[in-house]
Amino acid sequence: MASSVTTISRSFLKTSTSGFINPVKSQIRQYVRDGRITVANPVVELDGDEMTRVIWEKIKEKLIFPFLKVDCLYYDLGLPHRDQTNDQVTFDAAMAIKKHNVGIKCATITPDEQRVEEFKLKKMWPSPNGTVRNILGGTVFREPIICKSIPRLVPGWTKAIVIGRHAHGDQYKCTDLVIEKPGRVEFLYTPNDGSEPSRIEVFNFQETSGVIMGMYNTDESIKGFARSCLEYAVMKKWPLYLSTKNTILKRYDGRFKDIFQEIYERNYKSKFESLGIWYEHRLIDDMVAQALKSSGGFVWACKNYDGDVQSDVVAQGYGSLGLMTSILVCPDGKTIESEAAHGTVTRHFREHQKLAMKLVTIEDDELRGLLFIFLALATVSVARRPQTILIESLIFLNINSANDLPL
Repeated sequence: MASSVTTISRSFLKTSTSGFINPVKSQIRQYVRDGRITVANPVVELDGDEMTRVIWEKIKEKLIFPFLKVDCLYYDLGLPHRDQTNDQVTFDAAMAIKKHNVGIKCATITPDEQRVEEFKLKKMWPSPNGTVRNILGGTVFREPIICKSIPRLVPGWTKAIVIGRHAHGDQYKCTDLVIEKPGRVEFLYTPNDGSEPSRIEVFNFQETSGVIMGMYNTDESIKGFARSCLEYAVMKKWPLYLSTKNTILKRYDGRFKDIFQEIYERNYKSKFESLGIWYEHRLIDDMVAQALKSSGGFVWACKNYDGDVQSDVVAQGYGSLGLMTSILVCPDGKTIESEAAHGTVTRHFREHQKLAMKLVTIEDDELRGLLFIFLALATVSVARRPQTILIESLIFLNINSANDLPL
């Protein structure tokens, strides 16, 4: 029986006598369906890491490409390829989105010390999300997908809460430094018109080491953020809240508060009043408490870091980070990037890797043969592309060619 199974399995798996061939890139795969919907313009695809990369590939194969005829401009933002290209691929992908106006991004790893060691990276590369957002600008709007069958951790949230996250500057474009010996830290501003520079002492390190950070934002970006959030509130017909800590950061956060109020008074107050909605500024700590007590149904404008944190809190409160849309809306009004609101699902990916190792170490020849026959038959009946998925199965099992199968 084992020998017959082996023979049948090899007949399914013979793909090349000269070695293993790579799978065809998703953006140039050919499909038999002539009734697919044609997408008029190209879409920029930014691939990701770990389990989300695996799942994204399956989503494209099963749910997108069989039904849509779309020209995908593919950029591999997986951490190994970012390291290989010195992160140039991230900049190229952002510029492609700027040119073609639509981007779809898979979740990616932002490396820390542990990841640098795990992937043997050249350096600790910055967040690809931060890089793309700083190039494109705009606001990230995150809205939960409410399902009746999924219990909410905050049962009082009967309507959605939309987080409008400012996607520019602050901590995500800061400069930081470790101070290892005594010295004085100063801010120096040198005007381009040649007038007198401004110098402000930040801190005098006398008998201790420490850390410093300098960050910024621009009026232009804050104005774009304000207009995007106000427009979104008008579209949803929901009230808008801006949260800052202007009592502590009187000038920095105060700038956000003043610009929002100015644009609201000048351009949006009458629209809001006619819709029966309102705009209000609140302190971030007060806003968090009010959000938990509310029933939802409002737009919450957050600075970059606050939006990063609170969008995860809101998503989990509605049931899952996986059930939240995340769309970057750029100031030009026509460029958008759809991205994952969650991470790369590392814990699940570790289980995925363990399963692969278990499959590779199966000792029973007959069982292994039946496994590959099952993969082949399932492919023929479902995807009708047996060779491609069998090649992908070989990748999954870390086997270089059909001749290497231990059958």
